[in-house]
Amino acid sequence: MTQPAYVIDQMISAKQIAARVEELAEEISRSFQSTEKLVVVGLLRGSFVFIADLVREIDLPVEVDFLEASSYGDSTRSSREVRILKDLSGQIEGRDVLVVEDIVDTGFTLSHVLQLLLARNPARLEVCALLDKPSRREVEIKATWTGFEIPDEFVVGYGIDYAQRNRNLPFIGKVRFT
Repeated sequence: MTQPAYVIDQMISAKQIAARVEELAEEISRSFQSTEKLVVVGLLRGSFVFIADLVREIDLPVEVDFLEASSYGDSTRSSREVRILKDLSGQIEGRDVLVVEDIVDTGFTLSHVLQLLLARNPARLEVCALLDKPSRREVEIKATWTGFEIPDEFVVGYGIDYAQRNRNLPFIGKVRFT
């Protein structure tokens, strides 16, 4: 099946993202200042660029791990069926954990991931999301820290894809199908 034609309109510039990542890292560093070592869990694949930039700005010792969950496949809409494709490598029991998500949309994926992680008894579990689309929320969930609130638009860039494309864009762009 071929992908429909589309254009990408910039919504959030690379400069805006960099400034907000720095602010988020400062807030996170303050909030976890008494933590011996923060476990930062990136939700793959969309968060990989964000987590790389964020952990370099966090002024604390960090351990980075990844979990891959999927509810989209190559679609622009959630299937509401969350699959864990890659689990954590390390243990989080009794540890402070920060989950880094690219975008909170319906909330299904993040809710599922948080339930999974809470069952492992972390000392503290917080969420930092680059983007939040509250108008699409179907599950009551809110990130502790959010980079940008956006309208109900399909977006790509800065790690976020459409059918595995456009992750390499340095900005967040709105996809407009033609």
